Amino acid sequence: MTHSAPSSCRLFRLARLSWLAVLLLLLPTACVDETDYGNTPEGNFEALWHIIDEHYCFLDYKRQEYGLDWQAVYDKYRVRVSANMTNSQLFEVLTDMLAELRDGHVNLTTAFDYGRYWSWYEDYPANFSDTLYRRYMGSDYRIAAGLRYRVLDDNIGYLRYESFSSGIGGGNLDEVLQYLITCRGLIIDIRENGGGELTNAEKLAARFTNERVLVGYTQHKTGKGHTDFSEPKPKYLEPSANLRWQKPVCVLTNRHVFSAANEFAMYMKALPLACLVGDHTGGGAGMPFSSSLPNGWSVRFSAVPTFDAQLQSTEFGIEPDYHVDLTDEDFGQGKDTIIEFARKLLAESFGSFKKK
Repeated sequence: MTHSAPSSCRLFRLARLSWLAVLLLLLPTACVDETDYGNTPEGNFEALWHIIDEHYCFLDYKRQEYGLDWQAVYDKYRVRVSANMTNSQLFEVLTDMLAELRDGHVNLTTAFDYGRYWSWYEDYPANFSDTLYRRYMGSDYRIAAGLRYRVLDDNIGYLRYESFSSGIGGGNLDEVLQYLITCRGLIIDIRENGGGELTNAEKLAARFTNERVLVGYTQHKTGKGHTDFSEPKPKYLEPSANLRWQKPVCVLTNRHVFSAANEFAMYMKALPLACLVGDHTGGGAGMPFSSSLPNGWSVRFSAVPTFDAQLQSTEFGIEPDYHVDLTDEDFGQGKDTIIEFARKLLAESFGSFKKK
């Protein structure tokens, strides 16, 4: 998939907390020695460019996908750096440079601002309406930790998970699935879910398989070269030892499904009784890593690439099994086109579910 090239710091908006905050505490961080790059505008520029050049995990992939030339990026932005520029001016240059990566996991943190790239979803239709969501949920829905759920009037279960940052326990999932157990099928709505804790994604997905399933692969950087990686390591989803769902499942997605939510969509797409309905996900396949510049600013970037079960990168998102967009006609009638499609699919597929 090809995006239009971002050109300014306006591509960066207010961002959420890292979906891998716990992982960041566990991963080592790379600090730049001021003896290598001094605490000057030029030194901080050089430090940031080299950190990305040596540690970012998608430079070669993005060269192939949309022609990213990181050396050309250096040449483009280095001329904008001068010794007498202010911190705000330097911040603008550095965030403009990082925007060339088109990566929502790349952030620059200072005491006065937070550089961030959100065009991975802002350039596309929302395919979600909070007004319609409230109409479907009503006021008598149930809440279990980060989960909201109810039974729709056609006996289809509906489960909404807004953020994988919201914790869920085994007891929560047992209660939810027990309550929905008589339903003909289940809709899991993760639209607008920007990520959170990967463990929550795995915990929920484990309730929808009875066997160990290959869901993807990971790699690790082994050197400073753009193609220096370990061999792909398989990643498996283990079935939960607790109550598991045995009927068809539709997972609703849109472009705002990112990071850990993108991983959950990848897990579910690998399962035989689950399918994705809605829009392409936002992506965010590289687990983040943090480093510091000589001036103390912190940069977060993707350092551990992940792939689906077919060894395809999901950095730019995952295609749904059924691409469905919200329509103005349905919206005018108070209907969510994506939910209605999933309801129809589950009703027709009961007992003989097949992916497209």
